[in-house]
Amino acid sequence: MRDHPADHPTVHPADHSAGAADTAPERTGRTVHLAVYDTMADWETGHATSTLAGHGFRVLSVGPGEEPVTTMGGLRVLPDLPLDRLDPADSALLILPGAGAWMAGDSLAPFAEAAREFVAAGVPVAAICGATVGLARAGLLDDRAHTSGAAEMLTFTGYAGGAHYREADAVTDRGVITAGPTDPEPFAREILARLDVLEPEVLEARFRLYAHSDASAYPILAAAEAAR
Repeated sequence: MRDHPADHPTVHPADHSAGAADTAPERTGRTVHLAVYDTMADWETGHATSTLAGHGFRVLSVGPGEEPVTTMGGLRVLPDLPLDRLDPADSALLILPGAGAWMAGDSLAPFAEAAREFVAAGVPVAAICGATVGLARAGLLDDRAHTSGAAEMLTFTGYAGGAHYREADAVTDRGVITAGPTDPEPFAREILARLDVLEPEVLEARFRLYAHSDASAYPILAAAEAAR
């Protein structure tokens, strides 16, 4: 883990303002797209997607094609749609998990290009672990605050954003969320905050419970669930 506390990620307030570049669920519907591909790291996105699905969002998987993919954990996943049918106008968010393939060749470059299209359309993108390497190669981190597993992971890409690297568990800047491989819960918190899924007090309680096993947070979550 990094030196500073996990419960203080670097978040840029402007990213939560109601500007033209922001995309709220009301504008795009309540559909989130999760990229799936061979060697995908199973554990990195479940905290986010399970909470989204439990709060009325439809989570659709997007594969390189229509064929099943095999995750790092050996699960076979049949994508809901192929990448060439993905349209930012139909989405509230694109999530890019890590995968060994991000570090080996450019087979996942089309997903990084899709991320560029999402950001250009004002739809946020969330990338964790190796997927941050894809964003760096695509130039999306050259002028944004960001993080990853380590600064060295991104330096070898030759990107121009080294000065904007932050030693943080998760970072949000102008529609792009990044996180390292050991931080699925901070990653989820940034996603849930970006889409206004939970009230701030409930979001913080959820983080305390799942990231730190803080039992005192449970009554807050239970009360919020009973009130739904």
